[in-house]
Amino acid sequence: MNHSGGFFFYQGRVFQMDLRPHIEKFQRRFTEVEAALSDPHTFENPQRAQELSREYASLKTLTTTGTAYLKALDDLRENQELARSEPAGSELGLMALEEVGRLEQQEQRLALEVQKGLLPADPADSRNTIVEIRAGAGGQESALFSADLYRMYTRYAEGRGWKVENLDSSPSDLGGYREIVFEITGTDVYKRLKYESGVHRVQRVPATEAQGRIHTSTCTVAVLPEAEEVDIDIRPEDLDITVCRASGPGGQGVNTTDSAVQIIHKPSGLIVRCADQRSQQKNKARAMTVLRSRLLERKVAEENARYAAQRKAQVGTGERNERIRTYNFPQNRVTDHRIELTLYNLPVVLEGAIDDVIEPLIADDLEQRLAALKL
Repeated sequence: MNHSGGFFFYQGRVFQMDLRPHIEKFQRRFTEVEAALSDPHTFENPQRAQELSREYASLKTLTTTGTAYLKALDDLRENQELARSEPAGSELGLMALEEVGRLEQQEQRLALEVQKGLLPADPADSRNTIVEIRAGAGGQESALFSADLYRMYTRYAEGRGWKVENLDSSPSDLGGYREIVFEITGTDVYKRLKYESGVHRVQRVPATEAQGRIHTSTCTVAVLPEAEEVDIDIRPEDLDITVCRASGPGGQGVNTTDSAVQIIHKPSGLIVRCADQRSQQKNKARAMTVLRSRLLERKVAEENARYAAQRKAQVGTGERNERIRTYNFPQNRVTDHRIELTLYNLPVVLEGAIDDVIEPLIADDLEQRLAALKL
C-alpha cells in the first residue's frame, strides 16, 4: 500500500492527508521562534519570552517528529518498491516485506503525533480543575458511591503527583457524601479529567440490602476548569455573601468560628458554599473560584448549544443527563458508553487506575477532531 501522507481510521473510513506542507510550516515557524529567542531584546518582555519558550519547546518536538515521519515514509516506499521488484520468496524480498511491516507501524504512529500538532490546543487543558460529585438516584447507596468516586479521583491524582484540596462537602449518615466539591492542581489536570463529566451509574448489592438484590444508583460528576477573573466579570452588587459556623466534624476551631461562607449570585441564582478551610477569607476566596468556574461552564455551555448538531457525536460533551459510564460489581465490569469500551478490572479502576479509560477517550476525541478537520 503506497501512502501519500498520514492516515487514520474513523467510523470505518480511511482519512488521508498530505503532511509535508504542515511539517514544512512547523519548520519555518521553528526557525522564526529560534531567531526571536536569540535576540536579547525579546527578554525585555518576560511574558512574551515565556510564551516563545513554550512555543519553541512544542515546535522542536513537532519538527523532530516530522523529520522522523518523512524519513519513515521515504524508507517505506523504497522497501515497497524493493519487495515488488524481487522474485517471490527471495531472501531480499522477504527482508523488504518484513521491513515494510515495521515501517508501516512507525509511519502511522509518527503521523498521528504530527496530526496532533494541527489541532488548536484547548486553553483550558492546562488549568487547575474543580470536581463536583453529587449523589443522584439511589438514596444512601448513591451517597456511598459518591465516596467511592471521590476516592477514585483522589487516588488517580496522587498517582500523577497532583494536589487535592477539599472545598466543601455534605456527608451522609452511612459515611458517603450527598455532595463533595474539591480542587485538583497540577499539570494537564483538566486535559485528562474533562471526559469525566456526566452521570456515573453503579450496579451492586448495597450494604443495606438484606435480600441480596442488585440495585442501580447514579452520581453526577461535574469537571470545571478553574476560571480566572478575566474570564468572567462578577459585579459586587450581584453577590449576596453570608457567613455562618461550619457544621459537622472538623475540630473545635471549625465548629466555634463563623468560617463557612455562602455566596448567592443573584443574576444566575447560583449558590456556592465553602466551609472546609478554617479561615473565613480563604473560604470566601475558594467560593469565588467555584462561582467563577460554574459561571464559565454555563457560558461555554450556552455557546456550545448553538452548535449542538456538530457536537452530538463528540466524546466528553459534559451534558449532565448523559449516562457516560457503568460500574457493574457482580460482573467486575466498567463500561464507558460513549466509546463502547468495556474493562473487567473494576476494583483496580476504583483504586484510581483510570488511564485505561481516559486514554481511549482522548484517542477517540482526537480522531473525531481530525476527521472534522479533514472534512
